[in-house]
Amino acid sequence: MDDKLLDLQVRVPNKRFCGSSKGWLIVVEKNFAITLINPFFRVIGMKKKENSTIRLPQLTLPDWMDEEAWAVDCNNYVFKASISADPILNASECIVTLIVEDRCQLAFIRLGKDTTWTFVDERYSLIQEVVSIENKIYAVDFWTKLLSFDITTQSYSDVKISAHEMKQLKLYRSKAYIVNLNEGEFIMVMRYFDFDHEACTRETTNFKIFKLDFGKCKWIQKKTLGDVAIFLGDNSTISVLASEYSGCQPNCIYFNFDRERTQNYPVKPHDFGVYNIKDRSFSQPYTTDAMTLLKMADRPPIWVLPTFQL
Repeated sequence: MDDKLLDLQVRVPNKRFCGSSKGWLIVVEKNFAITLINPFFRVIGMKKKENSTIRLPQLTLPDWMDEEAWAVDCNNYVFKASISADPILNASECIVTLIVEDRCQLAFIRLGKDTTWTFVDERYSLIQEVVSIENKIYAVDFWTKLLSFDITTQSYSDVKISAHEMKQLKLYRSKAYIVNLNEGEFIMVMRYFDFDHEACTRETTNFKIFKLDFGKCKWIQKKTLGDVAIFLGDNSTISVLASEYSGCQPNCIYFNFDRERTQNYPVKPHDFGVYNIKDRSFSQPYTTDAMTLLKMADRPPIWVLPTFQL
């Protein structure tokens, strides 16, 4: 964008990232400890610092789970992860939130305050997406019910319903994502798939967007994003003003192949694209060479929005 060439090599571990948030990558270690990695520290002329990697405590697996079996597949033990604030620039406000297997239950830790992970009441499970906003955790479950609770109350079983489920939606072969837009509007994106089980492939076929009416505790369908573009995947859902990024298309959803829990066999990434909300069309955001490299990868790609200033 600024006609600058950076002498940069980004080094990251050869693991699945269960999330990227605020410019940080999140991975699960073999001992079920969580690690935050920022591969961009050296971009601004800084030497590699110890705080470019932050190691968090181990997760405690329930007694009924087979720890040895999950240790082989530890990369997938955390379905999705996010952080509420930069753990270096704003550590006192940083909450790391996880969706853990095999019931997709919520767990979180507050940096500098907690020494162990806190698990939210197991009655609230099958969570698809989670975000942390101003000391509150919001999570949407398989039935599109939006749950919330206040971190500061330390009453983690007091979960409130911020939006009721939408019974009219076809939820089979779908996935929900939630994001707080730039102007403060809270939305949910529903992504719909078709599966070819014989070929072990899936194809995204449609998107629907809903905004949250806090007063009525309900989702209301939204027809346009305006100047906003949304980026979906295994990362925390990202929204940007398209006019601030050269080449970014407004009123569009950029989507990557992300982990699909209904498929219990290894699948190479293949479901990528850009969805234009206005004309309901699909296009490819990548060149042919880039698509070839993506399809050769063994782990789902993620979107990353670095927080450094050049």
